[in-house]
Amino acid sequence: MTESFRGAIPNDRLYDPEYDMWVLPDEDGRMVTLGATAWGIHLAGKIIGFTSKPRGAQVEAGRSLGTVESAKTVIAIHSPLGCVLVAGNEATEGNPDLLNRDPYGDGWMVKARPEDLARDMSRLIDAKRYKWLIRRADPAAEFL
Repeated sequence: MTESFRGAIPNDRLYDPEYDMWVLPDEDGRMVTLGATAWGIHLAGKIIGFTSKPRGAQVEAGRSLGTVESAKTVIAIHSPLGCVLVAGNEATEGNPDLLNRDPYGDGWMVKARPEDLARDMSRLIDAKRYKWLIRRADPAAEFL
């Protein structure tokens, strides 16, 4: 890694440190929004393409929910939880730079209906722990 990480890790969501994805459940836990973390994007390099699986696709935890293309490679995006995709972010697919500029807002990837959120949440960590893991990998990391 040539340049240290400088980015946000919001406190209002959970993180999958294995796949560098974030999970934001709605108030009742029936739906979740998923996206790539700023750290994951930093590691991948600038994102130049994103494609999600189609609406209705059933995705097991750890399996692909779509792909991103960076200048370096094409990467399968692994789901942090078992779910059924309800919507892919068409705006992000049409303008993948949203992932680079606003990964926690307009650059979300998919909305999904979790199969067993309680079970899958046991694999997820809070922002404080995720920042700690990033600092272990990049001691000069700066959080905004």
